[in-house]
Amino acid sequence: MLMPAHADFTAGTQWFERTLDDSAIRRITIPESFLAADAVLNLYLNVSEGMNVHPKVIERNLADQLPFMATENVLMAAVQKGGDRQELHELIRQHSIAAADAMRNEGADNDLLDRLARDDRIPLDAAEIADIVDVRQFIGRAPEQVTEFLDTEVAPVLDTARAEGFLGLRSDVNV
Repeated sequence: MLMPAHADFTAGTQWFERTLDDSAIRRITIPESFLAADAVLNLYLNVSEGMNVHPKVIERNLADQLPFMATENVLMAAVQKGGDRQELHELIRQHSIAAADAMRNEGADNDLLDRLARDDRIPLDAAEIADIVDVRQFIGRAPEQVTEFLDTEVAPVLDTARAEGFLGLRSDVNV
């Protein structure tokens, strides 16, 4: 459908001066946009109604992926302790590939951190590596930002929706 592009062209050249081409946009495109937004929100309600969070799955995904994401931090810490950046980069790369291969081909747990701690060429012990890979090192201000957003943005909307009786609406999507 080309109408949305027509709306942009008309707005850009005629500033919605109520011409015939603008009339079609006002009668068709704008109402269809609201219907599309309503459909998207209904789908969102339908999907989010049955949403479940599984903390153990999240923990497993973190255990599988965080060591790979933290390799740059491990590299920087090892360099600060006097290691050669190029050599350490190659060692970490080799251990990362070996750990990923074991995970894919053997169904093994991610043992990258153990591999790095056991390698005498890497100037970090297991405790230092564990400190570097602590998940709290990777979340920044996210907890504070989420709390602030919930308090300043979400809570007032929920209060209004609660007062007007909109909470608990359900969406039946039939496709």
